[in-house]
Amino acid sequence: MQLWYTEKQTPNFGITAKIGQTLHHEQTEFQSLDVIETEEFGRMLVLDGMVMTTDRDEFAYHEMLAHVGMVTHPNPKRVLVVGGGDGGVIREVLKHPSVESATLCEIDGRVVDVSREYFPAIAGALSDPRVRICVEDGIKHIDAHPEEYDVILVDSTEPVGPAVGLFQRPFYQGIHQALRGDGVMVAQTESPWFNRDLIVQVNRDIRSLFPVTRLYTASIPTYPSGLWSFTLGSKERDPLAVDPGDIPELATRYYTPELHHALFSLPAFVKELTEQE
Repeated sequence: MQLWYTEKQTPNFGITAKIGQTLHHEQTEFQSLDVIETEEFGRMLVLDGMVMTTDRDEFAYHEMLAHVGMVTHPNPKRVLVVGGGDGGVIREVLKHPSVESATLCEIDGRVVDVSREYFPAIAGALSDPRVRICVEDGIKHIDAHPEEYDVILVDSTEPVGPAVGLFQRPFYQGIHQALRGDGVMVAQTESPWFNRDLIVQVNRDIRSLFPVTRLYTASIPTYPSGLWSFTLGSKERDPLAVDPGDIPELATRYYTPELHHALFSLPAFVKELTEQE
């Protein structure tokens, strides 16, 4: 008998993967949490029926959420990751030698615990002495830390349940206040194919707060449609002004200095989402 896992990414479309076994299942205080072994993508972390990360393609998402904002800032020392309990974005942040402290703010501590157990290659950096793990609401954490961070990265789940507030203007306003004078933020902002209205609204909200706002995309096969977007907001620095020659050598598999500028050359149907008032 064959076992298959299917995520219904819209009411009419989904992704399916052949699985060998379920390694972990529990209902946490906030969500259903599963780890399954797939034939194609290795271990897969699933929250409330939605794929969060897999062994095979995790590097694409984590590198792209972390490095674009990190290299845009001239000297990122204090970094906050909201969500991201699997630890992948923290791992990428710590590749930058200027980082003195990296705070992970994850509302569901069980995601951190399970990731440490089943995804050690992703979560291993959480044991670095520069890392501080806060199991709390990211919105409340940001409100309590004005002008503290150089870079804030929002590694949220889809905009359902406890993550809904992470896609709204008051949250971005809080991020603006929690950043220092030359601060940079990046948020994952879903699929240009399936979440067009959300991308338009988020881009509008961030643009109203940050003088520099840029959308970029990456290919992540296990996320809805495979094309994923990220929105960067910066108080001063423009990622398009970054000299590729100044980007440090990083141990990456997706992001490169040569790719940096190209990320912002968007397909026409994606670019139009950033131009709506």
